[in-house]
Amino acid sequence: MSRNKVEIQGAELVVTPQGLDKLWSFTKEIRVPLSLVRGATYDPGIVKEPKGIRALGLNTLGKKVSATYRKDHEQHYWNVTGAADVLVIELDPTFKYRRLILSVDDPTGLEQEINRQVLADRG
Repeated sequence: MSRNKVEIQGAELVVTPQGLDKLWSFTKEIRVPLSLVRGATYDPGIVKEPKGIRALGLNTLGKKVSATYRKDHEQHYWNVTGAADVLVIELDPTFKYRRLILSVDDPTGLEQEINRQVLADRG
């Protein structure tokens, strides 16, 4: 089951944590203007990288991460269970988060959809 619902609604990318992840991550929804989305990458290896300092949220020894982290003077939003289906969405530095690291059902399909939409938005 996906831990996040990711949709493109008009000119926005909308991320909605599912179930108790809303509570654990202190996040009901994240709305990002497409103009601030730099791209998306399927990257299951990112879960092994240092996350930084946790500001809010849950981390159960890396198996379940649902939190905001601060690393290199940037905030990153994590909502990941396991490592298999992880999508990383890079955002403009002016946005609240620099990266959204998310467990999703179809990371490669979503990666292509987001990148296609970002290119269309710039073209």
